[in-house]
Amino acid sequence: MAAPSHRRSLRSRHVLVITAAAVAAGVGAGVVVLNANAGTVDLYHQTLAAKDGWASSGAGTTGGAKADAAHTFTVSTRAELVKALGAATDTAPRIIKVKGTIDANTNDAGKKVTCADYAAGTGYSLSSYLKAYDPAVYGRSKLPSGAQEKARAAAQTKQAKNIVFRVPANTSVVGVPGTAAGISGGMLQIQNVDNVIVRNLSFAATEDCFPQWDPTDGEDGNWNSAYDSVTLRGATHVWADHDSFTDAPHLDSANPKYYGREYQIHDGALDITKSSDLVTVSRNRFTDHDKTMLIGSSDSEPAGRLRVSLHHNVWKGIVQRAPLTRVGQVHIYNNYYDVTTLDGYATQYSINSRAKAQVVAEDNYWKVPAGGKVARLLSGDGTGSVKGSGNLVNGTVTDVVAAYNAAASKKLKTTVNWTPTLTSGLETSAKNLPTTLATTTGAGVLE
Repeated sequence: MAAPSHRRSLRSRHVLVITAAAVAAGVGAGVVVLNANAGTVDLYHQTLAAKDGWASSGAGTTGGAKADAAHTFTVSTRAELVKALGAATDTAPRIIKVKGTIDANTNDAGKKVTCADYAAGTGYSLSSYLKAYDPAVYGRSKLPSGAQEKARAAAQTKQAKNIVFRVPANTSVVGVPGTAAGISGGMLQIQNVDNVIVRNLSFAATEDCFPQWDPTDGEDGNWNSAYDSVTLRGATHVWADHDSFTDAPHLDSANPKYYGREYQIHDGALDITKSSDLVTVSRNRFTDHDKTMLIGSSDSEPAGRLRVSLHHNVWKGIVQRAPLTRVGQVHIYNNYYDVTTLDGYATQYSINSRAKAQVVAEDNYWKVPAGGKVARLLSGDGTGSVKGSGNLVNGTVTDVVAAYNAAASKKLKTTVNWTPTLTSGLETSAKNLPTTLATTTGAGVLE
């Protein structure tokens, strides 16, 4: 059954009502009764509503709604998740119900796997790596090469084989309500496939045991890690809804410094790259993270793709990339940005438009601390556009684009080459977003 329009209030959509008729039909947990007229919608078979962002374009996004019994799974362990996902080339519709929290850093028997286990047999050690590539000795003009870099890469490959989960086409991965459903330490990789739904899941502690030192990254070099919690690479028709993303329990404030730079073990939270297209990201919570969402991994990505809608998300304690956009047509509406410092994560900017990206940002709400500079809410390279309207800062209508341009040397363009039409659920006033989104976003509320 098709999902109802998101124009209905979110509060009414997510009330769980088990009626006598539903019980008689064998319906239980995970059934959302929208209202008396809408009938019953099974959470696991729910599809993206019409006109709900770019992912509703064309044939829309249905995930595994057509899955048969043989392709419907309930998983609670890493090994069960791997088996349920099957081969990345298998296009049979499938529904994967995640019950509880799956620890990606476990083996097939469920035993905990550590960074030391991944490094075993590779010859890698952090102390040896630091000695080999100390800028005072190795210099800053080239990437590390040689025995320790090969060993680091081998250890990272071992970790990737354990924690990266390839999602095939026509799949819905949905958290079972009431079970604290999610994935700890892992990455869902949605690569070169179409029609995927990811809902009601908490993603935490996605950490790279073996970051690479890049002395050429910036003026002072940087440590770069490899894994996002959810990554889209050449994917199309993807709906990420009611998920939660966080670095916890290991926050960046606990990271040591080597060569004077933070030893960064986190990469993106949800990245949309490699010409991915037709994506809707709705009603998620992004908290305590640095490089949160990348739309387009290169300034040279071809035009015509990277069409993404972001709506009714909460961004709190986010340093940057909320999102960083390149090339594509991106609609950002009805989001709530709390840019007050949280757990040491101080905001650099929220939205970055570069590489000729065409961004429409409307009816969003920013909470800015006393003395905070509105000019720092946006960023760009001088080629990207942001058409802004109806945006509020601390409850006051504010032209955030003009504020940025007044202080920036590389100014944002203020017109775009497209008009959003897939805007179901768009609220023309952002004033209530801090209140309404506090209880209606992220994993757990769909119960």
